Amino acid sequence: MDDMGERVLREIEEAKTLAGLDQLRLKYLGKKGEITALLKTVGSLPKEERPGFGAKVNALREVIETRLREKTASLEREALEEKVRQEVVDVTLPGNLPQVGSLHPLTKALREIVGIFYGMGFTVYESREAETDEMNFVKLNLEPGHPARDAQDTLYLTDTTLLRTHTSPGQIRGMLEMQGRLPVRFIVPGRVYRRDPMDASHSPVFHQVEGLVIDRHITFEHLKGCFLEFARGFFGPDTEIRLRPSYFPFTEPSAEIDVSCTICRGKGCQVCGRTGWLELSGAGMAHPRVIRNGGYDPDEVTGFAFGFGLDRAAMLKWGIDDLRVLFENDLRFLTQFEGL
Repeated sequence: MDDMGERVLREIEEAKTLAGLDQLRLKYLGKKGEITALLKTVGSLPKEERPGFGAKVNALREVIETRLREKTASLEREALEEKVRQEVVDVTLPGNLPQVGSLHPLTKALREIVGIFYGMGFTVYESREAETDEMNFVKLNLEPGHPARDAQDTLYLTDTTLLRTHTSPGQIRGMLEMQGRLPVRFIVPGRVYRRDPMDASHSPVFHQVEGLVIDRHITFEHLKGCFLEFARGFFGPDTEIRLRPSYFPFTEPSAEIDVSCTICRGKGCQVCGRTGWLELSGAGMAHPRVIRNGGYDPDEVTGFAFGFGLDRAAMLKWGIDDLRVLFENDLRFLTQFEGL
C-alpha cells in the first residue's frame, strides 16, 4: 500500500499537463481505477481485517485527491502566467475603433430635398401610413369604381382602411389642419404601399415626396418655377425640366415632369433611351374638388401639387440601376455613400 502511494504521488508530481492529470485521476480514482478496485476487495477479506484495510485505502484516496487538486491549481496558474507573458499588450499601438455607421442614401436624399424646399418656404407635414379609403381615394376625386384606382391596387386592413398608396392624402389632412389659413405650402414625405412585385424598378414598399401650394393667384408658372428650382438644387445647376400633358384625378390640368438625363446631361444615352430626358414626377393645378375637400373655396384660391418617388430621385442622382439594393442593407453598397 505504501509503495503504491509513493508511486501515485510521484506520477502526479511529474505530470506536466492538465490532460495528463485527468488521465491519472481516471487511472486511480475512476470506476475502473486501482484505488476503486482495492475498495471492492474489502468484502473478500476476513472480517477482522476489513476496517483497517478500508481505512488505509480511504486515507490513500484522500491524499491522492488532495494532491491532484493542488497540482491542478499549480498547472492552471502556470498556464495563465505563460499566456500573460505571450500576450503582452503594446500600449503605444493605436486602438481598434468600432466601425462608424453612416446615413442611408434614402435618408441623405430626403434631407437634401427637405433642405431645398425649406429654402423655398415649405414646411414638412407628416401624415399617417394607415389611411381611410375616403382620404386615400374619395377626397382626392377617386370615387369608388374610378378606373384610376386600378393602378393603385393596395393592401386593405379592413373594408374601409388601408395602407396608403401615395402621400397625397396628406394634402387633404394638411389643408384641414390649416383651417383656412393662407398660404398653404408644405411637402409630405413618407412610405407608401402597393401590391407590386419586387424587381429592379418596383417594390411593395417605397417612398414618395408630395408637395402642395394653395394661395391666391397661384398659376402653372409657379409650379414650373418651383420644380425647376428643386431639380437644379438636387440634380445640379445645369438641370432642365419639361412638362408633358397627362392626367391625374386630383389635378387639372395635369402634367408629367421630366428632368434632363443625369447621366448624359440631356445629350441622349442608353439610360434615357436616347431622348435626353428622364421621367420623375406627376404634377398639376390642384383640382377644385380637392381644394374644397381641404376646406378652401376654389373660387377664391388656386394651387398646385406634385409628387415623385424619393427612391427614383435617389437612383437618378447617384446612377443606381436596381431599386432592390436600397432595401437589402448590404454594407458593400451602403458604404459607397459615406461622406457624400
